[in-house]
Amino acid sequence: MKILLADKQDITRAGLTYVIEKMEGLKTKYVEDKTELMLALRENEDTVVILDYTLFDINDSAELLILNQRFPYTRWLLFSEDLSADFVRVLIASSSMFSVLLKESSLMEIKEAIRFCVDSKRFVCQRMMEVLLTPPQEAEEKVNLTKTETEILKDIALGMTTKEIAEKRFSSFHTVNTHRKNIFRKLGVNNVHEATKYALRAGLVDSAEYYI
Repeated sequence: MKILLADKQDITRAGLTYVIEKMEGLKTKYVEDKTELMLALRENEDTVVILDYTLFDINDSAELLILNQRFPYTRWLLFSEDLSADFVRVLIASSSMFSVLLKESSLMEIKEAIRFCVDSKRFVCQRMMEVLLTPPQEAEEKVNLTKTETEILKDIALGMTTKEIAEKRFSSFHTVNTHRKNIFRKLGVNNVHEATKYALRAGLVDSAEYYI
């Protein structure tokens, strides 16, 4: 079976290729975007797609479900650094063809997830199971950002520097840097990577706009 890798991170592709091609009967093929993915599935939909949804040009859960309906024999292994519980709940409640794995998972868990998908079984990693089982009252409280802070957070998530944001907004570097510090404080994050993950989870940035 040829496993389709829909992930834009070179290091992830290389790692998955190394792991998968040591597993009996499995090969890999990279797909760069949704168009290539659909062409590959038209050739053979009885396969597994390992997808980093946050980095690929698929906009939302609705679009993923449309692909699931169009290619009903395809198994989807969502493999990302972070996925919201609500997003995952929608998918696994809609189809048994979706499995979930986080990039923090152990090598043993990654191999197990791939084997499950190849055998047409659902797999949800331990960490995501813990997230899904978290009672609603323990869920993260919504952070109240101002309109300006929200706009700046989106620009940060899109990879703009403080200087570039200041030029775009016709503001001083100091002003934007102050907003940036306030945003990080409100979100409880320490770096751009963590702020970007929040922006993706909150839907402030379209996943198709964001690449690493």
